[in-house]
Amino acid sequence: MSTHALRQIIEACDKAITARDFDLLMTYYAEDAALVVKPGLIATGKENIRKAFVAISDYFQGQLVVEQGEMQVIEGAGNALVIMETVLHYPDEEGVFVTMSRRATYVFRHEADGRWVCTIDNSYGTDLLNAQ
Repeated sequence: MSTHALRQIIEACDKAITARDFDLLMTYYAEDAALVVKPGLIATGKENIRKAFVAISDYFQGQLVVEQGEMQVIEGAGNALVIMETVLHYPDEEGVFVTMSRRATYVFRHEADGRWVCTIDNSYGTDLLNAQ
């Protein structure tokens, strides 16, 4: 089975986050995209999403490393639902690196020019249901 194109896109996004290359990162988002920053806080639009990623990176002292684990892609009607394991590595309050895993959900739209763009970025996945 071949690797879905979205795996390469998500890998590129993860590398851009780790490298703090937010200009490159934003090329993978739709203009009207939404990012779940944390439960109860959603950034909409590329400008606000970029600001959120800068703030997240600053919170982790520029040392956040993002990787992906298992991934399932479900396509339909020009969209793709990505359900995947997101692995985060970051320093805690004492500077010791910790690893955390989330089961994230993302929605991508297939554009007329053949590109996939992220329209919904939810690294919390269904854990959002527990935050209410």
